[in-house]
Amino acid sequence: MIFYDCLTAPSPRRARILLHEKQVPHDVVNIDLRKGEQLSDEYKAISPSCTVPALKLDDGTVLTENAGIAAYLESAFPTPPMLGVTDSEKGLIANWNARIEFEGLYAIAEALRNSSPMMKGRAMTGANNYDQIPELAKRGLQRVNVFFDALNERLEGRDFVAIDQFSNADVTAVVAVDFAHIIKIDPQPHHENVIRWRKNLASRPSLSV
Repeated sequence: MIFYDCLTAPSPRRARILLHEKQVPHDVVNIDLRKGEQLSDEYKAISPSCTVPALKLDDGTVLTENAGIAAYLESAFPTPPMLGVTDSEKGLIANWNARIEFEGLYAIAEALRNSSPMMKGRAMTGANNYDQIPELAKRGLQRVNVFFDALNERLEGRDFVAIDQFSNADVTAVVAVDFAHIIKIDPQPHHENVIRWRKNLASRPSLSV
């Protein structure tokens, strides 16, 4: 199994955490997004969408989306369960994972990719070039602040986001909270539940990979 990674990007970190949690043996190929290696012909043969991560399975199948990678890993390596065991757990984890992606990660990307000089002409990931829209950057910042408030509310009296144990929803939330630092947004004192939750997870080995 080959994992195509980039240590500076949030999306591959999500898959990297799952691989570590489930202790899945794999080889790693690092793709340097800053050098545009994801746009090379060599990598396009792996991932035509020119996005990272990608996971090449032993049978040659290539998965290029976090949802697909998570579904495969959960099925092939069910312990520890990260997508839930009971019907309600599965529903809650999928529900919160989707919310965190849309309200958190996508908002951060909206703010970053539409404002960073390094991403001029590359306002969206993938093989095609798109111009930046400054108004979207402003909206992204607003959305991220709303996301932090919503996450803080969800974590009131809770140790984990979706269910009563660490799950894929926590993985996505950790990546979002940590990555928001790049647009100069961090949990504020009134986000005491987010701060407590993140501090409690700090010693988890998978989150340091």
